[in-house]
Amino acid sequence: MTARRSFRTIGILLLLWNLIGVAAFIMQYSADLSQLTKTDPYTARIFAAMPDWVWATYAVAVGAGTLGAILLLLRKAAAAPLFLLSIVAVIIQFGYSFLRTDLLAVKGFTAAIFPAVILFIALFQWRYARRLIAKGVLR
Repeated sequence: MTARRSFRTIGILLLLWNLIGVAAFIMQYSADLSQLTKTDPYTARIFAAMPDWVWATYAVAVGAGTLGAILLLLRKAAAAPLFLLSIVAVIIQFGYSFLRTDLLAVKGFTAAIFPAVILFIALFQWRYARRLIAKGVLR
């Protein structure tokens, strides 16, 4: 089945979104914590204390999302399970941030807004890929 015109636009936007996530991961993982301490000591402390498994989960979240977006554009059904993996990793990563740190107490409820947007888009990607599979666009 042929895809609508919007397919390519949505696919490209999802790829760009996920590449921004990769860039954010690289910037945060490689941040100079001594410099960050001067402007945002709380974030520097959180980054320094973040366990390796959380960083790895973050990498899986953005990596699976990016690969899923590429496969979506290539019309491959394997995009859907990669998007699902990304959702699981996002939930684990932010679960750590909200349940194992004092982030909400320090930064307030507004600290949850962007993670909620990230989760919403991750869910959209997965549902969109599943709909395309059902329509026969992804194989």
